[in-house]
Amino acid sequence: MTVSRDESFVSLVPRLVSATYFDEAATAVLQAMFACVEEALADSPLASRARILRGVVHLRPEGSYQRLFGIDRLSGARIEGTGYLTSGSVWSWIEKHRCSVSIDVQRASLRSWMPDGAAIELRHPSETAGMPGDATRERMLGRDATHVHVVPLRAPGGSVDGMITLEASCRGAVGLELPWAECHEELAILASIAGAFIAARALPLRSDDPASPDEFLPVVGQSTAPLVELLRAFAPRDDTILITGPTGAGKSRLARWCHEHSQRRGQPFESLDLLGVPEDLQMAELFGWKRGAFTGAVKDNPGAIARAAKGTLFLDEIDKLSLKAQAGLLRFIEERTYRMLGDDGAGERRADARLLVGTNADLRAAVRAGRFREDLYYRINVLPVRLLPLAERLDELPRWADYMLNRRHQEADGKGTARFEPEAMKLLVSAPWPGNLRQLDNIVRRAYALQLAGQSGLGGDLLILRRHVERALTFDSDAEPSALIKLLWRAALSFVNEAERRRGGSAPLPLELTDAFRGMVLGAAVQRTGNRDDAFTLLGQEPLLKNRNHHRTLRRELSRVREVLDLLGGDVDPGLLAVLDTDKEP
Repeated sequence: MTVSRDESFVSLVPRLVSATYFDEAATAVLQAMFACVEEALADSPLASRARILRGVVHLRPEGSYQRLFGIDRLSGARIEGTGYLTSGSVWSWIEKHRCSVSIDVQRASLRSWMPDGAAIELRHPSETAGMPGDATRERMLGRDATHVHVVPLRAPGGSVDGMITLEASCRGAVGLELPWAECHEELAILASIAGAFIAARALPLRSDDPASPDEFLPVVGQSTAPLVELLRAFAPRDDTILITGPTGAGKSRLARWCHEHSQRRGQPFESLDLLGVPEDLQMAELFGWKRGAFTGAVKDNPGAIARAAKGTLFLDEIDKLSLKAQAGLLRFIEERTYRMLGDDGAGERRADARLLVGTNADLRAAVRAGRFREDLYYRINVLPVRLLPLAERLDELPRWADYMLNRRHQEADGKGTARFEPEAMKLLVSAPWPGNLRQLDNIVRRAYALQLAGQSGLGGDLLILRRHVERALTFDSDAEPSALIKLLWRAALSFVNEAERRRGGSAPLPLELTDAFRGMVLGAAVQRTGNRDDAFTLLGQEPLLKNRNHHRTLRRELSRVREVLDLLGGDVDPGLLAVLDTDKEP
């Protein structure tokens, strides 16, 4: 049944409101857009030759893919894979200019639709930076897409959080205008309506094959599952994947997962961390060198690109690449050729390697500052994804900790199982993790070593106690001076949350209760040192020791702790109960 343009507008909002999944909302807006274009096409001289092929909704808040869904116009079926991706350069253009654009793929030209309705033909190379590259255009024509219309997907606050692409086929219309001109304003309105619902609600993507752990990615939590779902579509392609995220979050592991789920699995996977490569050796490490090419080159070295032949090369910390090396990498990406250092006589070498890139930096800011080439940025920003810090996926932390512990236990030839007691796991979950998974792995290793220090062998089951984790965490206090501030801030937020919960009740939460924190710190110091005098010395309270007033001070501070417990109730940490036992005369 054909849906009219007016009917599509009327029915869109109720469908968006009732949608519980991203694919339902995306299907609703795409079908409304199909109806809009086809009604305009019916009145066009090209009606008998042109047809709408497919549409895709790209959700890309802050530049990184979050959701992606497309449907075929004829069958209504979901488009599998990512062959329908327009290109990273198109997104960069949309993000910069914030208005719709029509692409004549055969003619390699752009027409920009300005907010006032005016159309501007873009032909000059400096104006057509949003034009897909030759390889992408060939893929488009290969799937019969001769004309593409792209509309910004705006969030309620006005930011451009994605785009909607519509592909049409009309090979006889080279240089002729498809009916985008007749309906681009209505398409922009439909996209604005969709943005108010889709971008704001962050609907999950329904999947018949949900992301599940495997040997290369042993933990997949609720917050990471959408990312893995995207990468499952991205991995089989040869386009560059840009993985952003904080240091230690697991970008290298994710890159290896992409390789193992690609058509290149079984071939080499080469990883090069540019942070550890001096600038004057970056070209050599990438492209290799011949003996005598420079001081210290005592033998030939094939380089990372050659070692990754027919496989995958992961370049981590790409922002550390020098401008000279960036130029060489750009040439390799565009032409798939390179030259080894000191190999002037052999000519150009060719390499077939898929490129994955990682960084914890804002590459767009680096481009603006002149530290990163803009053309290289567009070449690697094809399939961008963002890996969240561990603090934003704490649902995964217990499983990661168990995985790391048992891996360590197996490496040590331990017998039986290894696990954390519940109180130890609670402490891990409540700690700040500025170093992400890398820091967690260090803490698990330390806690394991501390546990083994108290027993004679590895026989039987192994249990990591809370005191082992407490001790392991103390080693990070000097390396992460901001960790204490984060913990105190988290405690302050928890106090305010409880105060809000009690708002309007008969027993509000008074600010004076925060004084109990002093007593907790004093008690914890006594428990850790095992001696009151040492505890007060540790905390810089020597004057109290000289006057022998520290016993009275400790009792007074711990009485405030009891007041808080009497008021709030609930489960009490075993360590805190032990602290309260210190309130006795020596």
